[in-house]
Amino acid sequence: MEMSSVRIKYSNKRVMAVLIVIILLLQAGTALADIAPPYQPPGSNPQPDSESTQVRMLAETVTIDVGPGGGDSLGKAQVTADFTMRNLGGEVETMAVRFPISASDGRSNYPEIKNLQVKVNGNNVRTRRIEGEDPFYGSKLVPWAEFDVSFPPDVDVPVRVSYTLEGTGYAPFVSFQYILSSGAGWKDSIGSADLIVRLPYEANTNNVILDQQIGWSMTTPGGEIAGDSIRWHYDDLEPGYEQILDVALVVPAVWQKILIERDNVSKNPQDGEAWGRLGKLYKGIAFLSRERRADPAGTELYQMSIAAYEECLRLKPNDADWHAGLADLYYLNFNLTRWEDPYNHDDLVLASRLVQRAIELNPNSPKAIELLEEFGWNDYVVREGEGYDFLVLTATPTAYVFSTRTPEPPPSETPSPTVEATAIRLVETPIIVDAAPASATATAAAIAVTPTGTPTSIETKESPVAETPEVQAAETRSGGSLCGAGALVIPFGLAAVVIARRGMKRTASPG
Repeated sequence: MEMSSVRIKYSNKRVMAVLIVIILLLQAGTALADIAPPYQPPGSNPQPDSESTQVRMLAETVTIDVGPGGGDSLGKAQVTADFTMRNLGGEVETMAVRFPISASDGRSNYPEIKNLQVKVNGNNVRTRRIEGEDPFYGSKLVPWAEFDVSFPPDVDVPVRVSYTLEGTGYAPFVSFQYILSSGAGWKDSIGSADLIVRLPYEANTNNVILDQQIGWSMTTPGGEIAGDSIRWHYDDLEPGYEQILDVALVVPAVWQKILIERDNVSKNPQDGEAWGRLGKLYKGIAFLSRERRADPAGTELYQMSIAAYEECLRLKPNDADWHAGLADLYYLNFNLTRWEDPYNHDDLVLASRLVQRAIELNPNSPKAIELLEEFGWNDYVVREGEGYDFLVLTATPTAYVFSTRTPEPPPSETPSPTVEATAIRLVETPIIVDAAPASATATAAAIAVTPTGTPTSIETKESPVAETPEVQAAETRSGGSLCGAGALVIPFGLAAVVIARRGMKRTASPG
């Protein structure tokens, strides 16, 4: 293939990837929030930013039960919010309590939460549909749910609100949010708040993303992981404007696939295809749109992916697609960390050797051809007759060879050693032909965690060509930064606070 046509095709891919990310950025999910008092509750004070009811939220317990999702869904959750309300005044207060059920998604659409049910004192109560300010823009009227509650003096009144929530984000990550700020309209602070997110499997730092902004979401600090849950507890909480609970997760359907493949390689460690699929799944969740995950789990997942791919290639030394899959892993890491050390090209060397081997094994390997196109666009490879010249394997690794945008080192600095020296790190596993049993070390490194429960079934010999939609999105290299997307998913409950106080690709290929 000619390099000019390669660059044009890859450039078109980059444009499409950017457009896809822009579309995803505009996907605002349905938000969830605390109940709020009416716009003008009994005894209201006409002055803005004043609490005008004597009813206090003594306690709340919110449970978000995350389900697997499926189809076009990144994940759904069943939300149950239990509130204990007490009237601290001397008179009965009867009011229409409100709950926002819709808001603009930023694209002139107004999605609504599903299956809303309300109980007061243990009894189902009917809600009525009213109109209120759009929680996003205020200038447009949107649907709210309203229900009547009577609060006698000094009596605890339990209120339960439940509904179905759709997760937000883009694969292979999803976030669920709960708005605390809408509870600020009640009397005084919230006495206690317990917030619980439950997963359909064991929660850990690999599937719960901590200490890492993933664009539109960042898990709220202070959560404790135990068993299948992440928990937060607050006493005397005075929620501020825009205060939310946020939890960022690996898409549940993706993590379920990982558990299945872990179980497969544990039961049959000689299944090279299962090792390859496991390595590919780890790869999909070790990277964000434009960076490697910076949390410690991101580094761990990267190493686990390498170990799984290497075990796959030990068992399948002549499989071009899995060679290209491991090359893709190294190339991803090189691209996303290259600016930290522009003279360290070890991962590019490894990726080039693996692509070179993949093309030798199968000149028509889709993943290898895809990587060749990207290498060509970046001038890492040139066509020579019927073959390819991988420049990184034949030249001293100066910054000029690998990036014309990177300056030459100052005279006082010494460039990295020649390619021949850095290539010593090359993994020799891809060309080993022996099929000895998998080592316990490799198995432990790649599996890392013993799966809990009984995984569901999976195709026993899935082709490496099969690319899940979740991992396709994860492997989009040119996606724009998602930072700032939170402004498009501002939760619905925000409007309740304001009102009460004043009276948010790459094509499918093997490997």
